[in-house]
Amino acid sequence: MFVTTFSTLLLVTAATSAALGAALGLTGFVLLHVFANGATSLAVNAIWNVFNSFTLSAIPLFILLGEILLHSGISERTYAAFRPLFARVPGGLLHTNVAVCAMFGAVSGSSMSTAAAVGAVAYPEMVRRGYDRGAVVGSLAGGGTLGLLIPPSLSFLIYGALTDTSIGKLFISGIIPGLMVTGLFMLYILYAALRRPSIYPHEVEHSTWRAILIGSLRIWPVLLLILAIMGSIVAGYATPTESAGVGVAVAIVIAKVWGDLTLRKLMESMLRTALLFASIGFVVLGATVLAQSASVLGVPQAILESVLAGGLSRYEVLAIVVLAYLVLGCFFDGLSLMVMTLPVVFPLMTKLGFDAIWLGVVITILIEIGQLTPPVGLNLSVLTVLTKGEVSLGEAAVAATPYWLILLLAIAILTVFPAVATFLPDRLM
Repeated sequence: MFVTTFSTLLLVTAATSAALGAALGLTGFVLLHVFANGATSLAVNAIWNVFNSFTLSAIPLFILLGEILLHSGISERTYAAFRPLFARVPGGLLHTNVAVCAMFGAVSGSSMSTAAAVGAVAYPEMVRRGYDRGAVVGSLAGGGTLGLLIPPSLSFLIYGALTDTSIGKLFISGIIPGLMVTGLFMLYILYAALRRPSIYPHEVEHSTWRAILIGSLRIWPVLLLILAIMGSIVAGYATPTESAGVGVAVAIVIAKVWGDLTLRKLMESMLRTALLFASIGFVVLGATVLAQSASVLGVPQAILESVLAGGLSRYEVLAIVVLAYLVLGCFFDGLSLMVMTLPVVFPLMTKLGFDAIWLGVVITILIEIGQLTPPVGLNLSVLTVLTKGEVSLGEAAVAATPYWLILLLAIAILTVFPAVATFLPDRLM
């Protein structure tokens, strides 16, 4: 009866084109009213507790930080600084795309913002130079996903806030996996360039060690910003929320001195931040109501008992969860999917013995895969718009498929070697 009511309500509310947050919240309220003797006040209390959380306030700050960098021309300067480094490597600027996405992701925290910021700079120049359009879009779509994995990350913030997991440890846990995925992306680009040299122009670009050194030194403002954010957390001087505030202050100074930030651009960044956080917050609100109804009605415990009664091993359950995320990633954007599924997935997986920090990294990679999965895949959608229709959504999806598979490989590596995610948090915090 419960499952039928739940699925019917969710389908009906979604079919009315209601916002996802409204669909989730209404479903949760009805379930509490019908199956929990009208205990809807419990959901109201849960909403207050979540939105009164000091941790959650870091989300708009990190969004603002990324918007400031996006609007101040920092991405162009960072791209220009990295360009000489890969001039003589097969694949050329395709490697630069991934490297700059990794660097931008280390201060942005958003996959879509990273893909948009770097893509707006890279795509026109690379097409002009003769790079294959599909290869360019694929590298940008894959590289953009690093914005969610390399700290600071919006997904880690939301995961930590909703599961009461240390956000500092989550941030640190993403460093090694983020570098690993960056390296795997570049290895693939090297392989693709050697196998199919036509994807990049064989232009002679004289890049001396002096030019590489000068280019590397030019990114010191971004490195300073990363140090201000992550250094303050690792050293124990600031909480993630406090470090976000520090990051915004440093970003404003850097964007004014090194970039071209104006008061008007700062106000535009604040407006976009408010709109984006409002959309995220509405989904969090609805998911909180649904999570409260699931908790009160004992849904996670019932699922766990069913799993144990079925004799499935924890790795078989993990495989089912991964498959579910891959399917749902076709229909929901990443952060909404994570918020919607955590009330069931987190208690189930942690009770089966999976580490909460490790699980946060795995779920983040899974929602990154969703960013590359059509028809919703936001990274693909953003980049097709940037190309002004020169690359269709289908062509972008095909070009991003190798990066999709690499992210899936990263989950397999983390499953076999969980210390890849847990080593640094265990040592540093």
